Amino acid sequence: MKPNLITKITLCGLLLNGFYGQAQKTTLEVNTTNTVTKIQPTMYGVFFEDINFAADGGLYAEMIKNRSFEFDTPLMGWEQPNSDTHSFNNESGIATTIKALENKTNPSFCRVLVKNDKGFEMINVGFRGMGIKKDAKYNLSLKAANHNGAIKKIIIQFIDKDKKVLGETSIVPTSNDWKGYSAQLTATQTEAKAQLKITFEGAGTIDLDMISVFPEDTWMHRKNGMRKDIVQLLYDMKPGFLRFPGGCIVEGRTLAQRYQWKKTVGDVEKRETLINRWNTEFEHKPAPDYFQTFGLGFFEYFQLAEDLGAQPLPILSCGMACQFNTGELVPMEELDPYVQDALDLIQFANGSVETPWGKVRSDMGHPKPFNLKFIGVGNEQWGPDYIARYKVFEKAIKDQYPNMTIVSGAGPFPEGDYFDYGMEELKKLNAEIVDEHYYKNPQWFRENATRYDNYDRKGPKIFAGEYAAQSVAIASPDNKNNWECAFSEAAFMTGLERNAEVVNLTSYAPLMAHEEAWQWTPDLLWFNNLEAYGSANYYVQKLFATNRGTDLINITKDEKAVTGQNHLFASAVKDVVSKDVIVKLVNTSSSAQEVNIDLKGNKLSSKGTLTTLTSANLEDENSFANPKKISPIESEIKVKNNKAITSLPPYSVTVLKIKMK
Repeated sequence: MKPNLITKITLCGLLLNGFYGQAQKTTLEVNTTNTVTKIQPTMYGVFFEDINFAADGGLYAEMIKNRSFEFDTPLMGWEQPNSDTHSFNNESGIATTIKALENKTNPSFCRVLVKNDKGFEMINVGFRGMGIKKDAKYNLSLKAANHNGAIKKIIIQFIDKDKKVLGETSIVPTSNDWKGYSAQLTATQTEAKAQLKITFEGAGTIDLDMISVFPEDTWMHRKNGMRKDIVQLLYDMKPGFLRFPGGCIVEGRTLAQRYQWKKTVGDVEKRETLINRWNTEFEHKPAPDYFQTFGLGFFEYFQLAEDLGAQPLPILSCGMACQFNTGELVPMEELDPYVQDALDLIQFANGSVETPWGKVRSDMGHPKPFNLKFIGVGNEQWGPDYIARYKVFEKAIKDQYPNMTIVSGAGPFPEGDYFDYGMEELKKLNAEIVDEHYYKNPQWFRENATRYDNYDRKGPKIFAGEYAAQSVAIASPDNKNNWECAFSEAAFMTGLERNAEVVNLTSYAPLMAHEEAWQWTPDLLWFNNLEAYGSANYYVQKLFATNRGTDLINITKDEKAVTGQNHLFASAVKDVVSKDVIVKLVNTSSSAQEVNIDLKGNKLSSKGTLTTLTSANLEDENSFANPKKISPIESEIKVKNNKAITSLPPYSVTVLKIKMK
C-alpha cells in the first residue's frame, strides 16, 4: 500500500474515532520514587548533514558562492554582464580562471583583464541571493595580486535586482604579489536577494582569489563563523550530542568523493573543495551548484558541539561508498589508511598538544581537548562487507583507545534482510551501540511505540540516528512537516523514552533545509537568506529534549505501559537535579481526553506547569509567514493530594512538570 494512501486511511480512522467516541477518561499511575533506569545525557541530540544547502549557504555564514573559483565550472556563481564575452562592442574586460597546479588544494584563481574605464563588472549571485539586513555590518576579505599596479581601486557593492546600491566599500590593491585585503560594508536596507558587485578603476591585469563576505554578527561573534539565528535554534534544544558530518555524505557516491576529515581542518584557504554528493542525486531537485568548501569542517563541528554543550559524535567512512550509488569497496588489504584516519581523529580531538594531530587542533585555537567519547564506523552500510570492515576498525580503535565507544550501523531500514543480518552479526561482536534509521509514514510511528519493549537489555544499546515521519513517501518532494507527522513522532518518542535502558541516543533527520535549495523533505528547521524557523517537529523535539530528566520512572494504566490504548501514549521521568517530575502525554485522537494522573511516592508541590503543542488540523505546518503556528503554550495545573487532572486536546503533545518537595 502506498504511504499516501495509508495516510488517508489513517486520517479517516482518526476522524471516525472522533465522530463516534466521547472524550475518554483515563487514570494513569506514576511511581515517582522507583528509578527504572538512568536517562542518558545523550538521549536527545541533533544530526547534521550537509544536505539542502545546510553548510555552505546555510549554517556556515559565508555569503559568496564559489569564493575561490574551485567549482567544476570555475566561474559558477559569478557573472560578468559587460565583459567581452557578452558584448564585443564594449570590450571593457574579461575574467577567466587560471589553474596553478603547484597548489594542490586550492589551485584555481581568477585573472581579470580590465581594458578601459567602461566599468568592467563581476557579480556574485550568492546562495540563491544574499540576505542583508539594514544597518548590519558585513566583513569582506579577498586576496589580490595587482600586476604592475595597474588597478588603482576595487569597488565592492551590495546591489538589488534593479542594480540599486545597498552598501559600498573599496580596496586599494598595493602589491604585485599575492596579498590579503579586508574592508567592511554596511547594508543600507534589508534585502533577501542581494548580490555582490565588484568593479575596477584603472586598466590592466589583476588576479583575485578567496573573495569572501561574512556578517559581522555571527554565533558567539566568531570571525567568519556560523549563522547566529540557526545556531540559536539548535542551542535552544539543549541537545545531548551532535552527530556529524552525515549521513550519506560520509560515504560519497564514490570513494574519491567520500568525506575526508583531514582535508577539512587547518587553514581554511587550504581546504580542498569537493562536489556535494546531493548535487544531482534527485531529479526532482537538481543542484549543480552544490559544493563543499569545508569552511565548516571537523574543527568547527567539534567547536559547535562544545558551544551547544553536546557530545561530539563524528561518523567516518569505513571504506565503502554509498551502496545506493556505486557501492565501491576498498579491498581489505588496503583498508589501513581508513583505519588510521579514525585513530588520528581521536588524537585530533583528545590528544595533547605534543601529539601531531593534537598540535593541529591547538594551532587552530583550541589547546584543550574536545573530550571525544563516541566515534561512528560507517553510516548505514549493510551486508558481510560492512561487518568485515567494522571488525578491523573495532579492533584497532579498542587496542589504542579502549574507553572509546564505537557506534555501528544496521543498514538503512528498520526491518528486512539487511537489518536482520546486521543486528545478528553485531550482537555476536558485542557491539556497543547500533544506529537504526527509519523513514516511515505517520501511522508506522504510532504503531511502533512498543518497538523496543522486548529488545534484549543485555544486548547493544540503540541509537535512533535518523528518523522522520514521511507524509507522502520516503524522499518524496511532496513530504510536509505537518502536524500529524509531528505528533506521531512524539508518540513514538514516548516509546524511545520508556526504553531508555536500551535506547541511549536519538535524533531527527535531516536537520535543516534552505527554502529554495532543498533536496529532501521533511526537515526539522527551515531557513532562507534572512530568517530561520522551527517546524512543528522541531517543537516536539525541543519539548522532549528540554524535559529529558535524569531518571526514567513508570507511568501505567491498569499496571500496563501506555502505548496507544485509546490513542494515548505516555512516558515519565524525574529530574533529581531540578527536583521535577515530568510526564509526557500524546493524544493522537480527534477527541479530547480527560486524564487523571495519580502521582505516588514523593510529596509534590500544589501546582505545576502544562506545556502543550496542538493543532486541530492534521495538515497544519509552520512557515515563514507563520513560524509559530504550532508552538508551545504554557499554563498552570493544580495538584491536590498528589493528583492532577487535565484535559488533553485532540491531536496534542503535553508535558506536565511538577516540583518534588
